[in-house]
Amino acid sequence: MKNVSEYFGSMVFDDRVMKANLSARVYRSLKKTIDEGAQLDISVANAVAAAMKDWAVARGATHYTHWFQPLTGVTAEKHDSFISPSPDGGVIMEFSGKELIKGEPDASSFPSGGLRATFEARGYTAWDPTSYAFIKGKTLCIPTAFCSYGGEALDKKTPLLRSMEALNRQALRILRLFGNDTVKCVRTSVGPEQEYFLIAKEMYDQRPDLRFTGRTLFGARSPKGQEMDDHYFGVIKPRVAAYMEELNEELWKLGILAKTEHNEVAPAQHELAPIYTTTNIATDHNQLTMEVMQRVAAKHGLVCLLHEKPFAGVNGSGKHNNWSIATDSGVNLLSPGETPYENAQFLLFLCAVIKAVDDYQDLLRLSVATAGNDHRLGANEAPPAVVSIFLGDELNGVLEAIESGKPYNGTEKTQMKLGVDVLPLFNRDTTDRNRTSPFAFTGNKFEFRMLGSSNSIACANIMLNSAVAESLKIYADRLEGAEDFETALHEMIRKTIRDHKHIIFNGNGYDDAWIREATERRGLLNYRTTPDCMPHLLDKKNVEMLTSLGVFSEAELKSRCDIMLENYCKTVLIEANTMVDMARTLIAPAVEGYTLKLAKTAAAKKALDPGIVCSYENGLVRRLSALTDRIAAGAEELESAVTALCMTEGIIEEANTIRDRILPKMGELRLACDEAETLTAKSDCPVPDKPPQKNLPAQASAALRKDWAACGFR
Repeated sequence: MKNVSEYFGSMVFDDRVMKANLSARVYRSLKKTIDEGAQLDISVANAVAAAMKDWAVARGATHYTHWFQPLTGVTAEKHDSFISPSPDGGVIMEFSGKELIKGEPDASSFPSGGLRATFEARGYTAWDPTSYAFIKGKTLCIPTAFCSYGGEALDKKTPLLRSMEALNRQALRILRLFGNDTVKCVRTSVGPEQEYFLIAKEMYDQRPDLRFTGRTLFGARSPKGQEMDDHYFGVIKPRVAAYMEELNEELWKLGILAKTEHNEVAPAQHELAPIYTTTNIATDHNQLTMEVMQRVAAKHGLVCLLHEKPFAGVNGSGKHNNWSIATDSGVNLLSPGETPYENAQFLLFLCAVIKAVDDYQDLLRLSVATAGNDHRLGANEAPPAVVSIFLGDELNGVLEAIESGKPYNGTEKTQMKLGVDVLPLFNRDTTDRNRTSPFAFTGNKFEFRMLGSSNSIACANIMLNSAVAESLKIYADRLEGAEDFETALHEMIRKTIRDHKHIIFNGNGYDDAWIREATERRGLLNYRTTPDCMPHLLDKKNVEMLTSLGVFSEAELKSRCDIMLENYCKTVLIEANTMVDMARTLIAPAVEGYTLKLAKTAAAKKALDPGIVCSYENGLVRRLSALTDRIAAGAEELESAVTALCMTEGIIEEANTIRDRILPKMGELRLACDEAETLTAKSDCPVPDKPPQKNLPAQASAALRKDWAACGFR
């Protein structure tokens, strides 16, 4: 049996490796760059590159790549070998500091939102020394930022690093006001809980909708879904457990802190949760995690689905973003301590978050907006599209006492008595959890629960870091000029509570009454779809905040708005075209074929005995014939609506048209096809709802049946 502690991080050029392979001078200089943002000297880069190459080659690596995160939502890499020609006709293995620091991939074929023209191809990748290099296969992967020839950020990492620097600057100003002169850096940390589905590859291969779009576009509901709540935290089936075991091993080799695994609510749905780490590293790790999940699944004859809503009628998948702020000395600035009422520093940072979430609800909402996530948000499985904060009874009581100026009596500890002597006694927490809240305080961190399962966590954390940095900047500007710091601090906390308490909601976020209260009485925003929220990225207040902090330029913001709306449009159009194709070439012919069988059966019965009524066959033939006409008409209308999109002007109008015309017609076509499925014999259905059993060896057939049972679908 392998010892995890021995192979954990074995494929990572981490701090342990650097200490062992770099000179003391080089190591100290590199650590100063990583910890304090000091400029990197080329001599240090050369020494690091040489040590990195030797370490990688010793582990079988033959190539290196600048691994980056363009605006496609996935990662990118171009591989170069370490070989260089030697005078004797052989090769030597070389890797320089210049090659480590900078790469030059073409930028013309990545989304740029107008920042680059097609003929303007040059782009640059720049080493991010704060995120460790790692080996994947035979390639040394070097995490990098990606920018254009003109210096504009064309990736997700660069703005994320900028947002972290902005928050660091403002948080240090606040800490200095509290007399803390020893802290050198304030970082945000994230632990993203990743939900996903596992299904048998044989079933996946026979579903064009899954292969092209990541979700089922057709399919009547199963007689049994998640109604019995028997999958959540249930016993993990052997095949899935074997997958999880290998997944953990591969992630641990890459230094990814995979901690928790369990069955989720929906059949075939599962979750992996890591220990949280610095935000940009957590972002890199989550991108790697999604890649490794899918690669390992293929080895087990499974497919890992990361779409937010792969199956209608059961829960979709999210990615809970557990976010906190801490100093380089390890102090969590969102930890209340024993007496949160008296902990002024904690209360100020808490208020900064409350103010940020209220002031920039729109940015948080649009940071998680995708075509897939639109299907998930607002259902009884995920937070609503309305952004609110859950604080719990104790913190809520503290804030109410501060606002009113009355003393806070505190919440007494209650010992849990379970009525069984052998069970241990323990104190109940002073606050319950709220799983319906989009943004919930969970003891020493906030859990942002609106992210979709396929999302990069970079976007949400860019907006969250930036919004909190802006709040802290406003606070620091006021407090640095105050004559009486304590009086000004107390008044500012009270003002924040008074001005922003409408964003705090501790009740049931799934209740329709809350949505009415939020929008009608509290004035909170309710952007239900991507086209509703994405254009607000360019609202004046958002542009001013993000540009003043140096997180984005105005041109970069405009490009991202266009890219995200274009991605939304392309996603839905691929789904619409897939639906038209499946309806015409698979579903309608199958329904017609079964209808013909019924008609022939009725005719044969009548020929045998004219007195046979054949009411079943006749009634079903009429229903299926009507449904076939509806399917044909629905496919025609959907195709016409897609064709008419060429008449729209601008990406915003196109996105709105897709929301208002295309999606409703897709829903109508699905209704007709799903109803026809419920009336058609399973043997005649062209799209399987279980793995195929024909033409397979008995052993394989049995294995497939076992796999499907493990997945939990009929």
